[in-house]
Amino acid sequence: MDHINNNITKLQIEQRNWDPNNNQTQISHLALDIGGSLIKLVYFSRNKDDVNQNRDDDGLFSPTECLKLCSASDNQPVLEGRLHFAMFETSKIDDCIEFIRSRKLYLGGFRHTEPSYSGQTFIKATGGGAFKYTDLFKEKLGINLDKEEEMDCLVTGANFLLKAVPREAFMYMDMQKQFVEIDHNDLYPYLLVNIGSGVSMIKVDGDGKYERVSGTNLGGGTFWGLGKLLTKCKSFDELLELSHQGNNRVIDMLVGDIYGGMDYSKIGLSSTTIASSFGRAISDKKELEEYKREDLARSLLRMISNNIGQISYLNALRFGLKRILFGGFFIRGHTYTMDTISVAVHFWSKGEAKAMFLRHEGFLGALGAFISYEKHGLDELMINQSDERVPISPTFAGNKIFCRLNEDLNES
Repeated sequence: MDHINNNITKLQIEQRNWDPNNNQTQISHLALDIGGSLIKLVYFSRNKDDVNQNRDDDGLFSPTECLKLCSASDNQPVLEGRLHFAMFETSKIDDCIEFIRSRKLYLGGFRHTEPSYSGQTFIKATGGGAFKYTDLFKEKLGINLDKEEEMDCLVTGANFLLKAVPREAFMYMDMQKQFVEIDHNDLYPYLLVNIGSGVSMIKVDGDGKYERVSGTNLGGGTFWGLGKLLTKCKSFDELLELSHQGNNRVIDMLVGDIYGGMDYSKIGLSSTTIASSFGRAISDKKELEEYKREDLARSLLRMISNNIGQISYLNALRFGLKRILFGGFFIRGHTYTMDTISVAVHFWSKGEAKAMFLRHEGFLGALGAFISYEKHGLDELMINQSDERVPISPTFAGNKIFCRLNEDLNES
């Protein structure tokens, strides 16, 4: 890049609640990822004083004006704002709709210029629920869902985070987080494993170049559904917290249980390796009610995470990939989940492949839908951290943006 445009947009990404009573705040670019289990929202807010007034009577942007306000030119002032993230259970979609209504987030849409859509408001959305709940959003909020392809959004969101956000990717082993600096010229190819209700495994070869190569139906929905039946937990977060307190070894059959407490050293299996998830229940003379709920949750989480880690590595091996990135709201920054997946990848690859995670793992699709507002794209994205400007080439083409990001973003 030959020069830096001084009149560029400053975008500060934070997890901070927006105050709907602040009259100086305006929102734009609401994007939704409506999955089978969870709804993810991303929207942009900024101070009214920084926004020019090129809106219609209802305060809505046209697509072109959205692009102008998010992009930069020599004739525009610097705009400061934040990206906000929110999540709801899909089963509680009415809560999500009320959240959007109470904060007037539906104003973060646009109007199509085609006469056939005259006067209609559109919001970017992806995921299967964008089709399933189209009529509900129209009925409750008077908005249309402008649908974006789910895999496109996942890949776009992941590429954006990897290229635009400092300290986004990290490895997790032995309960230690290690951030990874990825050379943008050596990013591709990689395997993106998105763990939602089910699991999709996507080989990413470049900007807009990808192939879904595999997947499994044993994902976050399996953990939540079975966990609900086994433990009576009412929410995913409650189930995760419960698993943190448990001991899977009282339920899982270990190699040591078969070999009298010894390792099976000939094939490299330690006595603590799980031979069969839930296998001890075969010989235990116990009913379900006699097991501790936290032990059931722990064993279930271990089973699902191990399975995903192993299948992911086998697909990486199939295509000769060394870098595996895990996303999706199943992970939630949960230390035991990340450690289990990392150990599985390390074990099966004999240390050759690396499992990496993203701080914004659950919002890949929503971010991709958010970025899709810029159909003409952005040529170069500028990030600022500790007053150091670093040019990068993100997943799209067009004008320039300047991002200011926080060090403690999404830290647990």
